[in-house]
Amino acid sequence: MAEPFVYRDNQTPLALLFPGQGSQEVGMAKELAEQFPAAKAMLEEADDVLGFSLSSLCFDGPEELLTDTVNAQPALLAVSAAALVALQSELGSLPTPTFFAGHSMGEYSALVAAGCIAYADGLRLVRERGRLMKEAGQRSPGLMAAILALDEAVVAQVCADAQTATGGIVQVANDNCPGQIVISGDRAGMERAMADLEAAGARKVVALAVSIAAHSPLMAPAAAELKAAIDATPVHPPIAPVIGNTTALPLTSADAIRAELVAQLTGSVRWTASMQHAVDAGVETFVEVGPGEVLAGLMKRIARKSERMSVADPAGVEAFATRFRL
Repeated sequence: MAEPFVYRDNQTPLALLFPGQGSQEVGMAKELAEQFPAAKAMLEEADDVLGFSLSSLCFDGPEELLTDTVNAQPALLAVSAAALVALQSELGSLPTPTFFAGHSMGEYSALVAAGCIAYADGLRLVRERGRLMKEAGQRSPGLMAAILALDEAVVAQVCADAQTATGGIVQVANDNCPGQIVISGDRAGMERAMADLEAAGARKVVALAVSIAAHSPLMAPAAAELKAAIDATPVHPPIAPVIGNTTALPLTSADAIRAELVAQLTGSVRWTASMQHAVDAGVETFVEVGPGEVLAGLMKRIARKSERMSVADPAGVEAFATRFRL
């Protein structure tokens, strides 16, 4: 098994953030694996657990296979874990954060990092989550769209009115940051809501290139099946609180964690409120652990004065190590 995460006392208010689906890219973690044996071991363990070379898919693609939801979800968890263990190998131990948080699927990465779910169990859960979401999307295709420059409350009300008018399904899927909301639902509800949101003054309404209506009631069949797998998985209290997507509040017990993982498939990702909770608690440094800089970019919109870092490659590891070396 790959090296477990080891934490030490830390006086710097810190949040460790883990990206969700959409941040994957071919080539991710390749440099980490080449430079850090612990990162390579973490990725090789994922290959062993899942029974195929996930690491090769991360390093070399092809892109269409990597972006398939059934592969993207475990790939993102594995790469985030590899980045975290690379930090640990550089520092000897990790600074204990004030909070962990992960965006959508990234919540599983956060729970693995926080010691709530074993790495192998997390990989199996997100592989199953991806499979069930893909199946649900095939049975009940949906749409998602990004809404720019409208308040979340306005978007939520327009969605509610569109549901009433059409009998369809549409709701806020992600409140990512001020001015960036994602909605999700079936065609009838979405088409009405998208037209009404344009009329309400949205700067842009951009349909996303997906057929899965994530974080909407269309995922209810997936949530029901995933619950059995979650209930069968050992879950431990976190070494530091994990801020839940649907409540934007800390998860501190195994029961709360299980309930959150089921709820977030059909519920909204309240990312703005989640990050605001951390800011209100005094956190000033936010570190995205895993590929891309999506969450760091959102943080710039949520708390402009915050310190933001990304750890996706050896340069990111070195920057973090320099900042947090004892």
